[in-house]
Amino acid sequence: MAESFKAMLIEEVEGRPRARIADLTLADLPDNDVLVEISHSSLNYKDGLAITGKGRIARRLPMVAGIDLAGVVVESRAPEWAVGDRVLVNGWGLSETEWGAYSRFQRIKPRHLTALPEGFSPLEAMAIGTAGYTAALCVLALEDHGTLAGAGEAEFLVTGAAGGVGTVAISLLAARELRVVASTGRVSEEGFLKALGAARIVDRAGLSAPGKPLQPETWAGGIDSVGSHTLANLLAQTRYGGAVTACGLAGGADLPGTVMPHILRGVALLGVDSVMCPPERRARAWALLDRDLDRARLAALTRVAPMADLPHLAEEIVAGRIRGRTVIEIG
Repeated sequence: MAESFKAMLIEEVEGRPRARIADLTLADLPDNDVLVEISHSSLNYKDGLAITGKGRIARRLPMVAGIDLAGVVVESRAPEWAVGDRVLVNGWGLSETEWGAYSRFQRIKPRHLTALPEGFSPLEAMAIGTAGYTAALCVLALEDHGTLAGAGEAEFLVTGAAGGVGTVAISLLAARELRVVASTGRVSEEGFLKALGAARIVDRAGLSAPGKPLQPETWAGGIDSVGSHTLANLLAQTRYGGAVTACGLAGGADLPGTVMPHILRGVALLGVDSVMCPPERRARAWALLDRDLDRARLAALTRVAPMADLPHLAEEIVAGRIRGRTVIEIG
């Protein structure tokens, strides 16, 4: 193994977190039971906040950034994982309380590992990443609630549609032959979003302003990664008995709505957490992705970049200038 290797390290400088690409050795890594050689990671909004310092993501410093990884086990003290196993990790506090993925090697707690599905390469798994895996959890939540069954020609709204969660959510819903509407502020992405399966596009401006507590019943359900007024308006526009999943807060952590949609129309708000999600539900989400995600569509929404580009890409994703999924080559 390499005597030293590159990692994106966040340290405290003059009282603030600051990220840089540093040289580490195996002796620097935490004493967890499984050593993984990482080949690929991904770029998520949370990664952008961590690297730019525009969000205090790391709860202890120093910290290696990166919430997703795919690679191969090279050492293991855990009986459930053997050398040569292909594995991935999404969440579990990586880059917050656990050293993360932007590193050639990382030591991982055994429970945090998921077997890489046979149907995916490491690059494809990271093209999906936490964003796509979260989208799958949202689809599962709507499915378990019964919202997807018998939807017919009713429309489902996906907000933040050009982002990582939104693009995969559109693809997964379209794979079920559901009618998907994409909400985005980037009207130039209409062709891209329709190629993923969106039936039509709506401007996010119509959802991001304050709205009435109850509005015309428009959507059978929705997947929201924006929060704030966008989520409140989506709930107010969801038809009787529908459901909306909430998995992000790109537009704000507040929810300026009322209980009216819930108590007068029976609309359900389903919270989706990807970080501490139990292993069994993770396995369901990855099985859904393996079954329903079109590989050609996945390739269409993916670009690949080296770890050296992370500082620039982090600024871009926080500014909302990245569409689809960005895979980071580590190895």
